[in-house]
Amino acid sequence: MRKTIATVTLTGLALALAACGGQDTASTSTPGPGDSAPASAAGAKTLEGVTVEVAAKWTGQEQENFQQVLKAFEAKTGAKVTYASTGEDTGAYLGPRIQGGSPPDIAILPQPGLVQQYAKEKALKPLSAEVQKQIDDNYTPYWKELGSADGQAYGVLVKAAHKSLVWYRDQAFQDAGAQPPATWDDLVKTAQTVADSGTAPFALCGASGWTLTDLFENVYLSTAGPENYTKLSKHEIPWTDASVTTALEKIVQIVGKKEFLLGGPSGALQTDFPTCATQVYGQDKAAMVIEADFVATSAEQSGAKLGEEAKYFPFPKAGDTEPVVLGGDIAVALKDSKGAMALLEFLASKEGGEIWAKLPGYLSPNRNVSPDNYPAELTKKLAQTIISAGESVRYDMSDLAPSAFGGTEGKGEWKLLQDLVRNPSDIKSIQNKLEDEAKKAWK
Repeated sequence: MRKTIATVTLTGLALALAACGGQDTASTSTPGPGDSAPASAAGAKTLEGVTVEVAAKWTGQEQENFQQVLKAFEAKTGAKVTYASTGEDTGAYLGPRIQGGSPPDIAILPQPGLVQQYAKEKALKPLSAEVQKQIDDNYTPYWKELGSADGQAYGVLVKAAHKSLVWYRDQAFQDAGAQPPATWDDLVKTAQTVADSGTAPFALCGASGWTLTDLFENVYLSTAGPENYTKLSKHEIPWTDASVTTALEKIVQIVGKKEFLLGGPSGALQTDFPTCATQVYGQDKAAMVIEADFVATSAEQSGAKLGEEAKYFPFPKAGDTEPVVLGGDIAVALKDSKGAMALLEFLASKEGGEIWAKLPGYLSPNRNVSPDNYPAELTKKLAQTIISAGESVRYDMSDLAPSAFGGTEGKGEWKLLQDLVRNPSDIKSIQNKLEDEAKKAWK
């Protein structure tokens, strides 16, 4: 469900951000062959007569923008690239094609778990030395590890979604005399100030359990640090660990106060995404919603203008680390062909990322893609936070977990974090249950 929302809303977000960025149309024009030098293996028209098929979930404007990137690759290499849409269930599309011996040359996967799955099935082709050099030059080591299985690199993270944001309604802050907070303690104080003004501080999307995992991940990354985040994501430390206790205690400072949640805990647990965003912007019932960049689309659909009534601040530091949690899409090769590796090299390069960044609907995890390439001021800022976070950036933890634990409605982490909202005094019991479920999922 989270994947459907992200796919539908991210394009709308980027179009909205571009619209409010005050840029002229030249900043989003289709790149021509001379606009940027490609990666080395794609630097000359050495692929005349070669056809490369790429399969991804994107449709509509998101697909059109990606195809502009593919056209730039074609112009530079002479290759012909065809695009196939997998639909939302990428695995259901790819499975029969892999089993039938006719996979696309490249597939763009919506979660790292599929990299591990297909690697075990020996369906993936190891990245060439040229592609790996682009990754080493342009990405932090964490992203290379994310696209690897058993020490072998298979994937390139080519597109990101920013999940470390708190969106707020400017008028509600003005009415309360509140300012955007920089730390978790300041957030709690700001929430109290807003509550005292007569407005509910938060519309919590508690019926959509994935939003609670996003909240936990940001707090945990900030309080426990990147190394522990990685360990917990692999269940190398237990959910009963003291670091988890600390994060849950921080969360309870928000969800444990009825006046902080629109409708109290019961109302929060009956509110899904994007209804919570509508409660902030369309209905003016609450001041803040904690969620990713795609909140912007719901805000605009509710009539709020981005950068004026609909604003955001970075997820406040709850510990020593400024949290930056990303979702994203990983490109892998299913055929060991010269065209497939050349395209992966291009997508992993600074040049390829810059071409894509000039179009709406895109955030790059490539640290060498300058924020100046983005067509709107807000996307420039989001891109800069990714770069500034450096090696502390982490991928959505629940998407790294087995789906029975991290991605199933009414089960595992989704349900147990909902139980925490329902009974915030029961942290120890929640941790024990989380650990029990994790043990089952990681068998």
